[in-house]
Amino acid sequence: MGKFLIEGGGVLSGEVRAQGSKNAALPIIAATILCQGECVIENVPDILDVRNFLLILKNLGAKCELLGHTLHISTDTLKSYSLPEEHVRKLRGSLLLLGPLIARFGEANLPRPGGDAIGSRPIDVHIDGLRALGCDVLDGQNSMRVEARELRGAKIKLRVPSVTGTENLILAALKAEGDTEIQNAALEPHVQELCHFLQNAGANISGVGTAKLRIQGGLPLHGVRFKIRPDEIDTLTFCVAAAATRGEVTIKGTDKSTLEAPLKVMKRMNVSFETTDDTIIIKKSESDYRAVKIVTGSYPKFLTDYQPLFGVLATQAVGETRIHDWIYEGRQGYLHSLKEMGSDVEFEDVHRAKIRGPKELSGAQITAPDIRAGASILIAALVAKGESVLYNAEILDRGYERLDERLRALGAKITRIE
Repeated sequence: MGKFLIEGGGVLSGEVRAQGSKNAALPIIAATILCQGECVIENVPDILDVRNFLLILKNLGAKCELLGHTLHISTDTLKSYSLPEEHVRKLRGSLLLLGPLIARFGEANLPRPGGDAIGSRPIDVHIDGLRALGCDVLDGQNSMRVEARELRGAKIKLRVPSVTGTENLILAALKAEGDTEIQNAALEPHVQELCHFLQNAGANISGVGTAKLRIQGGLPLHGVRFKIRPDEIDTLTFCVAAAATRGEVTIKGTDKSTLEAPLKVMKRMNVSFETTDDTIIIKKSESDYRAVKIVTGSYPKFLTDYQPLFGVLATQAVGETRIHDWIYEGRQGYLHSLKEMGSDVEFEDVHRAKIRGPKELSGAQITAPDIRAGASILIAALVAKGESVLYNAEILDRGYERLDERLRALGAKITRIE
């Protein structure tokens, strides 16, 4: 198990560039299963989840090569619809292969995917939607088998606006006979990005950016060149790290149009920042940060992935910050680690917590439980006095590209030990 040694108490300064969106890259790569010919995808983040995803596709017979941040991929040689357990167990995103494999082969075998352990993450939205399209789903304890003699277009109303559920059903519906309408579809930018990629490849999808999507089935898709949008969580990680350490950092290559909700929270907290079309500048400030109430929701509201970052910023704010994350009951587990470092946290229940600040944090030895919690704890270690050890450091490599190196370039004292 790798670890980071972090000497806290420093101030970040300088420039950094946002990486490409992980949450857009995975479904777009999955969508290439439905494209004839080579796809060239630019601005792909070179992260562990992407590399594991590509290993799965290579195992199925795809030809893919990641050169820097440009992926060349052809799935014309795909020969299997049974996903390898070794890599699937490491990656919850492997679930995104279910829809396109069914669309292409009429069946798919999937071991239960792995990924972050952040509470209950049921896949009933996927199963119900696939059944509506005409699939037979055998959902076992350790694996899932899906068969479809014929995919049929349908009207599907999602119980909740599941992101991966929406993406999977879009991909399956592309090869169905007739049109499919998905109601209560997820609105997230990466869902829209997937639709834009598919439209460029020849798909007919209407209602993009709304909760009602209409997909015409049966159209052939071709290879395409496409550039992935910036990663909003990577962007916010550097915003919060700069603000929490009272530094001044310029984050380039950003897209502020997808960050309205968290930027509003930063403004309410009295974080000083400026934005341009593709840049966010966190300004050095000695003014007190203010406590706020944060409630998570589906996009365009404040997303659950953001709250661990703002939880650590709340430890440096004056007053009582209240966080209500109703999405996952386990998302606030990182706050136990912040308590070990000296923060004043009160848990109301599995969804709600209070953080009172400002508090001086002290170095500690912590294990990163998941990607976003790990980033939160890492930022807390940068703020804390003394040395911290963050174990399970490689979990951050799943979602962040060279996070330790980019932080070091901003002045952070962080060392990776394998």
